[in-house]
Amino acid sequence: MSESTLFKLKFWGTRGSIPCPGPDTVKYGGNTTCFEITCGSKRVLIDAGTGIRLLGKKIMIEEENFLDADLFFTHTHMDHIQGLPFFAPLYNPASDVRLHAGHLSSNDDYDLRGIIGTMLMKDPVFPVPSSLIEKACSYSDYFVGHVFELGDGIVIRTGKLNHPNGACGYRIEFQGKAIAICTDTEHYDDRIDENVVALAKDAEVMVYDSAYTDEEYPKFKGWGHSTWQEAIKVAEAAGVKQTFLFHHDPSHSDEKMDQIAQEAAKKKKGVRPAVEGEEIIL
Repeated sequence: MSESTLFKLKFWGTRGSIPCPGPDTVKYGGNTTCFEITCGSKRVLIDAGTGIRLLGKKIMIEEENFLDADLFFTHTHMDHIQGLPFFAPLYNPASDVRLHAGHLSSNDDYDLRGIIGTMLMKDPVFPVPSSLIEKACSYSDYFVGHVFELGDGIVIRTGKLNHPNGACGYRIEFQGKAIAICTDTEHYDDRIDENVVALAKDAEVMVYDSAYTDEEYPKFKGWGHSTWQEAIKVAEAAGVKQTFLFHHDPSHSDEKMDQIAQEAAKKKKGVRPAVEGEEIIL
């Protein structure tokens, strides 16, 4: 496969809610959400949880210290933005990182720039001001449903997810193949979520919020997350080839995740938990 046709997904963070480093999370990972998607010579990032720090470190060591990329946010809950101030390429004015969010466009009180500049990177929460990354960043708030065309045949479709304060899912299309990122989202009791099915339709890869098991879910109903059993239902409805269970609950140790992996594999071939550091080449 040539560099111009490479389509690859890498998990830099797989955990939900809060980072969970330690001996019980070594296998599946303890960093919060971050995806790197390589589309030929271009790079698309989704979310800036703590996993993005390691990606930034790699870029600074192995590449030319600067970054040209689009960074899309599913939403701006803390576990999806907390790594942004530690993403080293943003402090290089030569970088060009375009930040996008779609869950805030109808909100009169907040926009993406404001959340990062007046909430995340602002005293007394964080001592380093967002002005230090302004030269490397641009911000855009779009309406859900917008389709991005990034050139070189890269198309990113957006869809609404069911999550408190709003969230967006993404479908990345390149070279006739598709990756669907559907986190954070909660299933409905009486129907399958057609927004998620549309994003994942016939995709080679779907990443789906599977924070809980069906047995655990009733205690957390309304929190905005789903189960691995629901992931299988969506995968079957959408005709997905590979499904990665994602947003691992902080209480789920490697032993628990191994159990989930075994049970999911029995239910449907091609379904397994995402592993931090894993690369999927399409």
